Amino acid sequence: MPSQDHEAVLRVALPLPLPRCFDYLPPAHAHADAMLLGCRVRVPFGNRELVGVVDAVGAPAADAPDLKRAIALLDHEPILHGELLTTLRWAARYYHKPLGEVIATALPSTLRRGDPLPDTCAWGWSLTEAGRTGLASLRQRTATRRFADRIKASAVDEAAVDEDVLDADFDGWRSAARTLHKRGFAERVALPRGSSAGFATSGHALNPAQRIAADAVLAARDRFQPLLLEGVTGSGKTEVYLEAIADCIARGRQALVLVPEIGLTPQTLRRFRAQLGVPVHALHSGLADGERARVWTAMARGEARVLVGTRSAIFTPLPDAGLIVVDEEHDASYKQQDGVRYHARDLALVRGKALAIPVLLGSATPSLESLQHAIGGRYAHLQLRQRAGDAKPPSVRVIDVRKRVLDGGLSQDMLDVIAATLARGEQALVFKNRRGYAPVLICYDCGWNARCKRCDSAMTVHARGGKLICHHCGARQFAPKACPDCASLALLPQGAGTERIEDTLAKHFLDAPLLRVDRETTRHRDALEKHLGTLGDGAGILVGTQMLAKGHDLPNLTLVCVVGVDEGLHSVDFRAPEKLAQLLIQVAGRGGRASKPGTVLLQTHHPEHPLLATLLNGGYPAFAALELAQREAAGFPPYGYLALLRAEAPNDAAVQEFLIEAKEAFVTNATTASIHGPLPAPMPRRAGKARAQLHLSAAQRPALQAALNAWMPQLHALKSARKVRWSLDVDPVDLY
Repeated sequence: MPSQDHEAVLRVALPLPLPRCFDYLPPAHAHADAMLLGCRVRVPFGNRELVGVVDAVGAPAADAPDLKRAIALLDHEPILHGELLTTLRWAARYYHKPLGEVIATALPSTLRRGDPLPDTCAWGWSLTEAGRTGLASLRQRTATRRFADRIKASAVDEAAVDEDVLDADFDGWRSAARTLHKRGFAERVALPRGSSAGFATSGHALNPAQRIAADAVLAARDRFQPLLLEGVTGSGKTEVYLEAIADCIARGRQALVLVPEIGLTPQTLRRFRAQLGVPVHALHSGLADGERARVWTAMARGEARVLVGTRSAIFTPLPDAGLIVVDEEHDASYKQQDGVRYHARDLALVRGKALAIPVLLGSATPSLESLQHAIGGRYAHLQLRQRAGDAKPPSVRVIDVRKRVLDGGLSQDMLDVIAATLARGEQALVFKNRRGYAPVLICYDCGWNARCKRCDSAMTVHARGGKLICHHCGARQFAPKACPDCASLALLPQGAGTERIEDTLAKHFLDAPLLRVDRETTRHRDALEKHLGTLGDGAGILVGTQMLAKGHDLPNLTLVCVVGVDEGLHSVDFRAPEKLAQLLIQVAGRGGRASKPGTVLLQTHHPEHPLLATLLNGGYPAFAALELAQREAAGFPPYGYLALLRAEAPNDAAVQEFLIEAKEAFVTNATTASIHGPLPAPMPRRAGKARAQLHLSAAQRPALQAALNAWMPQLHALKSARKVRWSLDVDPVDLY
C-alpha cells in the first residue's frame, strides 16, 4: 500500500450537526482507480462507526495531521452524483445545514445505515397448485377468498399479478396474501423486467382551456420553465398533469409528481395507473423502509418512469428527467419543520433549473409567492377558470350565529340544511379544523381550565370528555372528576371539535351513515381512502379536519358546512389570512363537483369581517390582490426575505443569553439585513422548554444569504450555544 503522504484524501460528509466534512484515507482494500466521489463509506468516528458519503477527493495538505483510514467502501459506483449531488450541496448552503445532514435527509433509511442497494425487480402473486385445487375450501365473502379469486381471474397463463396492480384496486390485499402464503396457497414471485407495464389506459379528451394549458407545458419540454397552473377546484388540473406526463413517457423520460399528503397518494396512483399505461410508483413515509429504498433505486437506475410522492420524494434521483409536477403547491406540508428545514416546492424549482426541464405548479389557491412570480412574468401563468364538464361553482351562504344557541357547535340553520341534503339522497361534509371533543375543559364555578403543565396551551378534551391531550407535546391524562381548584363538579367541555360534532350529528340523524376523518381515525395505511370508500355514493355525512380539504373527488357531495371560521381570523402570524383563505376555498371546492349543484355554508360570529367579505365578493383572486398589496407595504414575502433563529432550553435565562449574544454577533457584521428580538415565540413554553427567537429580514435574497453566511460561524463558536437547542429556518412558513 502506498504511504499516507501520496494517498488521496477523502472528504466525507457525515450525518452530524457539525458544519464541516471530515478527512479520511481510502479503505485499505479500495482499488486505486475506484470511483469514490458520491459513494458511501463506513468510517471510524470516536468510539463508533458512521456511514457517510464522499464529497470530494484531493491531495493531503502539507501540514495535514495523520488521518484515520475509512473502514470500507460500500458502493461500486456513486449513488449520488451529477445534478442531485449538486442540488444537495446547494441545499446545505442555502438552508445552512451540514452537508452530511442534508444527504442523510435525502437517502432512504436503509441506505443511510449502509445496506446495499436493493434489487429493483417487480414482484407479483400467483396461486400455487395447492391453492388452485384448494380454492373451494376457502370461505366465501372473505378478503382471503376475494384475493384468491382476484389473482386467479387476473393471471394470464398462470402468471403472477403485479403488486402495483393489486395496490391500485384491492384494499387490504397484503393481509390476505400473507394468510394464503402461510397455508401454501399463494406465492410471491419476481416478475421479468417490464412485465408490470400495460395498465389499462382510458384518457379523457381535454376541453379547450385544458388543451391550452397542456400545450404550454409541452412547448417547454426541453428547457427549464416554471409554470403556475391556477385552476378552480374541479377544473381538471389532473388531466393537464396526465397529458404532460404521457408526453414525458413517450419521449423516454421520467416524471416526478409531488402531492402534499399521504392520504392523496392512493387516489392519485389509481388515476395515474388507469390512464398512463406504465407502472406508477409511490414514495412516502407510510411505506416500509425496504420498499422506499427499492423505489428510490429503481428511479436512480432509470427503470421507474413515473413517481408519485410526498415531500421527501423531491430527493429522488432523476437520471432521465423530463418533468416535475407539484400538486397543491401552496400547501404548507411541503415545508419540513424540523432537521433540514427545506421546502420541497422550492427544491423542485432548483432541480428543474439544473435539469433543464419544466416544473408545473398546480393549485386552486396558489401561494402568494408563486402568484407574484406569475404576475411578474417569472412563471408562465396558466389558468382554468371553469369547472370541468357540467359542474358549476357552489353557492355560498354565511350563517350569522351571534346570540344564537349552538348544539355541539352547530346552528339549527345548518342542521336543517343537512337534513334536506340527506333527504335528497346526497352527501354533506361538516368541516372543523380541530380534532378531539372540545378545545378546553372549564370549571363553570371558578374559571379553572385544564392546561398542559409543559406547554403554554390548553389541553384538548378527547374520548367524549374522558381524556385530556396536549396537541403540542402529546401529554395525556384522564380528565378530573372535580375541579382541582374549588372541588366543583361543574366541569364542562367548552367549544367543539370533530368528536363532539360527530356526536351531535349522530343524535340528530340516527339512520344516516356518518364518518369522522381526522388524525385519530386515519392512523393506518390507506385509512382515509378506505373511509371514503365505505361512504359510497349514497346519502351520508362526513365530519373532518383539513385532511378533507385536499384533492378528494366525491361526486355525490353537494353540501359543505364550515364550522369555526373565526379561529383563523385573529392570528399573530402574517401568513394566517392567506392560510385561512386557501383552506376555505379548498374545502368549499369539495362540494358540487359533478352534475349536482353545490352549496357552502360558512358559520361565523364575524359575518362582516373584511377577509370573508373579500372572498365572498371576489373569490381568491380578489383576496390575493389585496393581500399582496399589504405584504408589499410591510416588506413581507414575497417582497422581502425572512429567516428565524429559534432557541429553546429548560430555562428562559439560557435562551435569552444565547439570543442576545447571537444578535450582538449579527450586528457587528453591519450587513444590509436587519434583525429583531429576542422575541417570545407564539407559544413561549412548549414540551417543558422555554422558547424565543430572532427575526431576520432583508429586501433581497442575496443580502439575507450573505448575512447568514457571515453569521453562522460565529453562532457555532458561541459558548452559550451549547446550553440551548437552536435552529435556523430560512424562508419560514410560520412563526411557531
